[in-house]
Parts: sequence; C-alpha cells; structure tokens
Amino acid sequence: MSITLKQRLLSFLSQGLKFGAVGALGFVVDFTVFNLLRTTVLDSADVHAGPIYAKVISTVLAILVNWLGNRYWTFSENRQNHTAREGLEFLAVSLVGMGIGIACLWFSHYVLGYTSLLADNISGNVVGLLLGAMFRFTLYRYWVFAPSRSGAPASAGIRSVSTRTGAIRLAAAPER
Repeated sequence: MSITLKQRLLSFLSQGLKFGAVGALGFVVDFTVFNLLRTTVLDSADVHAGPIYAKVISTVLAILVNWLGNRYWTFSENRQNHTAREGLEFLAVSLVGMGIGIACLWFSHYVLGYTSLLADNISGNVVGLLLGAMFRFTLYRYWVFAPSRSGAPASAGIRSVSTRTGAIRLAAAPER
C-alpha cells in the first residue's frame, strides 16, 4: 500500500520524538556525569584540560545509553543484522557528534575565555548538544538505521521505494 505524505510526516515526527526521548535520557547521563567530574575529580588546578576530559567521559557513557535506546526503540524496525557493524557506525557518528559538542566547549572555554561552570554547560550542553543532535539524527536515520540497510527483505516490514514512481510501500512488521 502506498502511504501518504501525512503518514510519512507522522512517522517522521514519531521517530523524531522517540529520538528526542532517548536523547533526553542520554543528556541526563551526560549532564550528570560531566558536572560530577567537573566539580570533583577533574576540578583540580592540576587538571588543566579537566572540562574536556569530563566531557569526553560523560559523552561516551551517554553514547552507550543512546545506542541501546535508538537500536531497540527509536529505529527498532530498521536494525541491521550485523550488530557489530551497526554499533561501529553508530559510534563513528556519535563521536563526530561528540566532537561538535567538544569543539563548542573548547571554543567557549579556551578561545573566548568563558571558564565558569555555567559557561561550560551552555557551550557544551546546550549549543554543542543541539548542533550535535541534528547531525546525529540525520546520519542515524539515513545511514546507520536506514531501512535499506537492515538486511531484512522488503516483505518483512522494511519500506521499499520505487525510484520510478517515488511510491513508498510498507509491509507488516515482523515479530522480534
């Protein structure tokens, strides 16, 4: 059956909301770990790059939480059969997304000289997070969890696209 533009938009919105919910959980992990590290073990004057180390550690933990949530919920119908490859692709996209957040933090902290905890949180956990999230959602949706890459046949619930007509067809989703 062909789906309408409205159905595609609703599907996109649903996926976006799920991605946002998973991201919110990842944000809580990232924010909490970053601030715990930044105000405790990485607060010392001996640790000049403390904010960067804290951000790397907190983001890696958030990436793990996000992969599980996105794999088993947001993009569950498009999971790849090759879990290791999917995980590596997810990690690669997530690391670039982390790099975006770290670049924002680095620029604010070391170039602009905004070194307070509030400034570090705004640059790393607001600006960097938003830019990184847009990048990650796009690549997760169209590369890592792309329906055409799941390895399942179109009759098993994967969308098939006719390049001649532009029609999208859906089949009943398989039990997982």
